[in-house]
Amino acid sequence: MEWNFRSAEELLAALRAGEVTSVELTDEAIAGIERDDEVVNAICVPDFDRARAAARGADRARARGEDRPLLGVPVTVKECYDMAGLPTTWGMPQHRDHVPAEDAVQVSRLKAAGAVVLGKTNVPLGLQDIQSFNEIHGTTNNPWDRTRTSGGSSGGSAAALASGFGALSIGSDLAGSLRTPAHFCGVYAHKPTLGLAATRGMVAPPAQALPVDLDLAVVGPMARTARDLELLLEVMAGPDPLTHGIAYDVALPPARHGRLADFRVLVLDEHPLIATGAAVRAGVDRVADALTDGGARVERRSPLLPDLTEAATLYTQLLFSGTVARFPVEAHEQLRTRAAALGADDQGLEATRLRAMVFSHHDWLQANTRRELHRHGWRQLFAEFDAVVCPITPTPAFPHDHDPDLMRRRVDVDGVEYPYFDQLVWAGLATMPGLPATAIPAGRSPEGLPVGVQLIGPMFEDRTPLRLAELLEREIGGFRAPGRGVLPGARRARGAGHG
Repeated sequence: MEWNFRSAEELLAALRAGEVTSVELTDEAIAGIERDDEVVNAICVPDFDRARAAARGADRARARGEDRPLLGVPVTVKECYDMAGLPTTWGMPQHRDHVPAEDAVQVSRLKAAGAVVLGKTNVPLGLQDIQSFNEIHGTTNNPWDRTRTSGGSSGGSAAALASGFGALSIGSDLAGSLRTPAHFCGVYAHKPTLGLAATRGMVAPPAQALPVDLDLAVVGPMARTARDLELLLEVMAGPDPLTHGIAYDVALPPARHGRLADFRVLVLDEHPLIATGAAVRAGVDRVADALTDGGARVERRSPLLPDLTEAATLYTQLLFSGTVARFPVEAHEQLRTRAAALGADDQGLEATRLRAMVFSHHDWLQANTRRELHRHGWRQLFAEFDAVVCPITPTPAFPHDHDPDLMRRRVDVDGVEYPYFDQLVWAGLATMPGLPATAIPAGRSPEGLPVGVQLIGPMFEDRTPLRLAELLEREIGGFRAPGRGVLPGARRARGAGHG
């Protein structure tokens, strides 16, 4: 029996019933990686010897009567997480030999839950791209079309899941880095509420792993089913034991509803700052139709929705002011000169990005105050609605673009070009206020590429969009593995797209 594309829930049931061993699952997963990953290039740091040892240990533990949440299930870990004995580079060549001595808190939680870690998945340079490629580990290709990106920065994890390389993966999300790769590769991901899952050990080298409260950025689960997302979130959720964990435990409320008919959903498919491509709009409509057919209350507009233009502006300011905070002083002065040359009437996103790169602390505090007003607006909206359905990016996966000047890149939305980073506005809708958002498959484009949408929920009510994702999976289907002729056909052209 083939196990590589089974859900973690199915694997756990088979393990508990004695139908398969962890060693068998791990060997089959490794065989799949060795057979198919040369063209996909998702697993950048294999850890097969330790994985096999962990699988043997899981089988012994089960024989003793143990039963942990992920006991014996093969998984992968995004390269940016510290794992003792393995390099953590964030794709930066100067840190190719950086090997942490301790596991990140989330890696520790995976292992404590009994998961078998197969290895680490590829990322972009410094995690700062919507694609996943770097000088150390090369390019991760989309399993559906190797000429296209798998997304970023958790692109290696999404490609691994779509290729059957492990049942689960853990990633991170600052600018859609969980949701965009899931959308591009046809899998599931969940961006938790800001602060719900501890992030210690998900830190750029050579910085020390400290229990820092990150702004905007979260860590979260990726999977091939909605149920598996919740299974993995149960393992990941909770405060850092070095700080907040001393005083409290996490206790997420249950989902607001258990039936589609009880959900109240706001559906969005238009943004004032960027067009929505036809393929993505069709995915949103498919979800909206399923909600309507299931008896849910569906609205397309609401005066309670916070202003989308200001939301995108605030997100851009908070994101880019933080991104450049560690730039060298000389680079900062160059940016200040460029920002000063902008006209006062230039209020577009490109100008907003440049001005944000030279924000003062006073500027940041003003933006943060306006963020709190948006958070209050979302609270009011979620008193009337249970979830918001909207795009993740305006298009399906786009062709590889390795232009080193990211500001020069463009994204093509049905024949109209926009600045590359403008496509982040939909991801930022949930990120800026810190809301939970679940990425789900919603069909395929006319070219056969996966299309996903996100379900945004109320703060700290992560179970609500996760439950809605599970209900929609039953109505419209979920993950589908790339068909014969995609992965197998690609194997006849090994090495394409690397470097």
